[in-house]
Amino acid sequence: MGKFIFVTGGVLSSLGKGVTSASIGAILEGMGYDITLQKLDPYLNVDPGTMSPYQHGEVYVTEDGAETDLDLGHYERFTNAVMTRDNNVTAGKVYFNVITRERRGDYLGATVQVIPHITEEIKELIKRVSDNKDVVIVEVGGTVGDIEGLPFLEAIRQLSLELGRRNSMFIHVTYVPYIKTAGELKTKPTQHSVKELRAIGIQPDAIICRADRDLPKGIKGKIALFSNVEESAVISAPDLEYIYELPTKFKEEGLDRLIAERLELEFRDANLSKWKKVVNVLKTTQREVNIAVIGKYVELKDAYKSIMEALTHGGVANGSKVNIIWISSENLNLDKLRDAEGILIPGGFGERGIRGKMEALRIGRESDIPTFGICLGMQLMAVEFARNVIGLENANSTEFDPDTPYPVIDLMEEQKNIHNLGGTMRLGAYPCMLQEGTKAREIYGKEVIYERHRHRYEFNNSFRKLFEENGVRFSGLSPDGNLVEIMELSDHRWYIGCQFHPEFKSKPFDPHPLFVSFIKAALKK
Repeated sequence: MGKFIFVTGGVLSSLGKGVTSASIGAILEGMGYDITLQKLDPYLNVDPGTMSPYQHGEVYVTEDGAETDLDLGHYERFTNAVMTRDNNVTAGKVYFNVITRERRGDYLGATVQVIPHITEEIKELIKRVSDNKDVVIVEVGGTVGDIEGLPFLEAIRQLSLELGRRNSMFIHVTYVPYIKTAGELKTKPTQHSVKELRAIGIQPDAIICRADRDLPKGIKGKIALFSNVEESAVISAPDLEYIYELPTKFKEEGLDRLIAERLELEFRDANLSKWKKVVNVLKTTQREVNIAVIGKYVELKDAYKSIMEALTHGGVANGSKVNIIWISSENLNLDKLRDAEGILIPGGFGERGIRGKMEALRIGRESDIPTFGICLGMQLMAVEFARNVIGLENANSTEFDPDTPYPVIDLMEEQKNIHNLGGTMRLGAYPCMLQEGTKAREIYGKEVIYERHRHRYEFNNSFRKLFEENGVRFSGLSPDGNLVEIMELSDHRWYIGCQFHPEFKSKPFDPHPLFVSFIKAALKK
């Protein structure tokens, strides 16, 4: 079993614990250590798959088909670690496992309690991801003091004692507000947060302080004094222009050496050159491109977190910044759309906003604007094409109109009698065969790809021949040829839809080829 770093949060949510944990992982990988990360979420849902994006933001899908917290996306983008369903633990999953055992009689008549049964289950789920890893970074969701998070904090307190002092450490992420009228940074919220943490038996070894600016030495000293840590263990994490600056910032603050000393790891100078190259492009390039993202959650950017990052990666690969123009699909702003060199229609569920998305697709198709449809975006490409090119009036997806005369998007027959929401989903990585002579084959440069899915409905093969006769190329198919994975227009500058989610496999230093090609086409436009 490797070493463990437990990351907790205080004062308020949305401080960036996920990016902080991912950046720590990036530093440790830069030092040559094999790491993994895990997110502990205190909510009672078994997973976020049925939660509204307004509640939770994006649902991130792993290779093995788990619907997980969006922080796992940060983990995979910042590191080489491959996330699985074991890397996201929810209170729902923990309680479900324990209650299932209780119903089976596994506890031999014992009274089942939070301590020890729930905490033991949490510890076992943490240990499950530690095999053959040098360091495991475990992020606890929520903030210290949340009632639902107490079993998780108790579990990591117990586990730290079992592991021994040199095999575990606690890093607490907190907030230091700047009060404009007083002209001062205030440490009291951090003091209270650490006090709350210490009251449940956890003494932080390092405190990462989020603020809108760097912390001066005096503020660091004050926090150290009242939090019972050395001043060198108070790490400044100011607002940065780009999140990819954070690993380098943490190294400058000495967090790499602090972790090595605390965990008795050999200190190695972390190689962060690839991060510096990415940030350098973003900060120095004079090239810019405008991409319109048409969605129904545009006021909540976390719903499209991986899309945003993948567009940035595609821009970096082309030596360009990407300016995202957010356009609500419920109220399509044509003036904004005219400023775009590319149009992206992301995935989603439900009927709300689909008319706006299809109107944007029509404009992209007819105006030869590079247009990218992902998951639902591809399905709406098919519906729009069926209606406005082939002439199938009222063509639709049966998700939106079960009685449509032309169900170009439909459930597969074997799915139609399954009523559990998760049961009809195609989740995780599936192979796709790319057809010769297509844009998709040229973009990927290989015949077989593996991409991650999260959807129920498929292109209806009854309409495949009709679409092909009207200029559509089905350039990506499942190995048996039965499922459409990619469609494109042969007479268009760049008009591609994919049934999978390529954004989940894009990294800043390894951008996804579809996003690289899309941005390249938009720059030419």
